[in-house]
Amino acid sequence: MVRPSAFQDSSLTADERAVRDTAARFAEREIAPHVDAWEEAGSFPRELYVAAARAGLLGLGMPESVGGQGGTILHAMLGSEGLLRGGSTGVVAGLGSAGIALPPILATGSPEQQERFVRPVLAGDRIAALAITEPGAGSDVSAVATRAVREGEHYRITGSKLFITSGVRADQVTVLARTGADAHGGLTFFIVERGMPGFTSSAPLRKTGWWASDTAELSFEDVVVPTSHRIGAEGSGFVTLMRTFQGERLALAAMGVATAEICFEAALAYVRERKVFGRPIVGFQVIRHRLADMATEVNAARALTYSVARRVAEGQALVAEVSMAKNFAADVAVRVSHEAVQLFGGMGYMRETLVERLSRDARLLPIGGGTSEVMREIISKAMGF
Repeated sequence: MVRPSAFQDSSLTADERAVRDTAARFAEREIAPHVDAWEEAGSFPRELYVAAARAGLLGLGMPESVGGQGGTILHAMLGSEGLLRGGSTGVVAGLGSAGIALPPILATGSPEQQERFVRPVLAGDRIAALAITEPGAGSDVSAVATRAVREGEHYRITGSKLFITSGVRADQVTVLARTGADAHGGLTFFIVERGMPGFTSSAPLRKTGWWASDTAELSFEDVVVPTSHRIGAEGSGFVTLMRTFQGERLALAAMGVATAEICFEAALAYVRERKVFGRPIVGFQVIRHRLADMATEVNAARALTYSVARRVAEGQALVAEVSMAKNFAADVAVRVSHEAVQLFGGMGYMRETLVERLSRDARLLPIGGGTSEVMREIISKAMGF
């Protein structure tokens, strides 16, 4: 049974609470009953995209004019939080890959591109992925080496991408490629579609966590892409990517908050039931104080993340604050999930236990979307020290 949140946030509007509750009910009905099997299989059915779209959960924060649900980035984050009540960060990441693949198209794509490559994804009919990371380029996108060379009315793309969420079965991939020598000004986005000659994906990569989310290495061997698949002008990719990164980092912060909250609730329920030396574990002061610290961290992470998200939704450029929220929420998720496993004792180490899965999933949060070390560098530069 998926329980409602134990933490009440009076800053949420009725509409925002409704989004989170709708997503949580969807997760309880459509994800939770199957999550163990999907985790072991390393995938979930494509039909889940259609079901999520019909429930209004795929297009949160995206324009209604292209099939989205409207709202702000906070609505999208609350949707992810609710979906995580299904018990798998991997499922949420897989369903949410459109949330990072579509923003470049929405930001600088033509109306024709948006109609062709955004609307079907938000309807659940196509799966979209974002391809940035390469074997030799991760958080430092200036090192991107995948190249797109113009030849008349098309480009020829050559290179590879790594750790791509939904890469195994994506119907379309938003690819960052180098069109010029300038480290940042020479980057451009393209849309590469499944079936284009020379475009292949690997088998699913085996990961520590996020098992139900397919992750792939993509290969581009002289892939011919028409100029109509270029997103925006040549050289516009870096600026567009920075905006996309801000949204991705807030999404990961929201995952961190939800992960910590769910693990806290599971640990609290367990220590109330589990007895040691004839009394419930919660009867020991050391356990109560540990829970108090966990609850404090969850509330602090939520307050910071929501505050930054609201200000971003208002149009403020908060480079440092987004990185702060991402780092803090990710670290809280790692710490609280670790404490939850400890409080569960031996059961916390069993695959059948929710906190075991979420503790593994949480380890990606300080890495994905830019490592914690890179986030600290961004914060330092933005604050001038």
